[in-house]
Amino acid sequence: MRSIIIIAILIAGGLYFSITEQRKNADVLVESGDNPTEVEDTIQKPKEESNVQPVPKEGLGTLIGMDVNDLENKFGKPTRVDPSAYEYDWWIYNKNESDYFQVGVLNNKVVTVFAIGEDVNIAPYKIGQEIGNIYTTTPIQTNISFDYEDSSYRFELEEDEINNRPLIQIGDFYAMLYFDKFSGTLSSIRYMDKRTLLHLRPYELVYRGELLEAKDTQQKNEEVEEGNEKQILDITNVLRKRFDLNEVKWDQPTAVVALGHSKDMYDTESFSHTSEKYGDLEDRLEAGEVFYQIAGENIAAGYADAPAVMEGWLNSKGHRECLLNEKFTHLGVGVYNKYYTQNFIEKW
Repeated sequence: MRSIIIIAILIAGGLYFSITEQRKNADVLVESGDNPTEVEDTIQKPKEESNVQPVPKEGLGTLIGMDVNDLENKFGKPTRVDPSAYEYDWWIYNKNESDYFQVGVLNNKVVTVFAIGEDVNIAPYKIGQEIGNIYTTTPIQTNISFDYEDSSYRFELEEDEINNRPLIQIGDFYAMLYFDKFSGTLSSIRYMDKRTLLHLRPYELVYRGELLEAKDTQQKNEEVEEGNEKQILDITNVLRKRFDLNEVKWDQPTAVVALGHSKDMYDTESFSHTSEKYGDLEDRLEAGEVFYQIAGENIAAGYADAPAVMEGWLNSKGHRECLLNEKFTHLGVGVYNKYYTQNFIEKW
């Protein structure tokens, strides 16, 4: 009835994968960030202005700081608007996978952009560009320092972060480059103003003064989590199209199973495909009356949002194999308090 179950696991602070017959051979990838340290001394800003890239004359990088009226004039109304956990709302432009991007809007201004569609304009870069070419034209720093609201901040990048998701300064904003280490190309890019970067804290942070914290957005966690679930489906299909695979469709019964597992991991403070109460993936799908031929699971915890966790899954061998399995036809996603579960199935 069921020919195989593929499973993978990802947690913030460690990255693990396993396939049923290779459970003991897990890779580990440490992820830093969101661990601020206060210091007494003054944080020195870099002296070389040559490390700052010029603001491009075209492309999505020019949207940072733009008024929403100009944004709508340029790209039209978004397909939908998803709340985020970081003050801004995501305007989702997903009319087709090749042009997919998300725009973060706060107080009617663009504060962040995430772009992953292979045809989006992210000048001077391009989705699919070889990493070596980017390194020859872009100075990569190990430390990024700046002042904001009378406080000083320094992000410190580890070697693995420099190799897989470096941070660069473009004018007075910043861009995180997500590399696909398996193909050796640029997978996506995230532009951020200083405030957004300080809220996301994607790297080790040292600061002097007051630590900037996100204000209460008055958004229900459930609405934020539903937005992340939809974005995970969208970005999954962007990546599958990139590798000439069929898209996966949303399956609500499978999503219910996925959400139940995310809640269970949060409640039990565990990171596992096997729940002491509800069993493994096969048990949970059977209890949810989900009928399938093949099923797979990716799980994660602690990642900032859908773009971050999707790039994490893409860069782990086990997760990548699950994400890009050509046989899967449907997907259910469950997000709960930054615990993520992706359940893929091939329907009968």
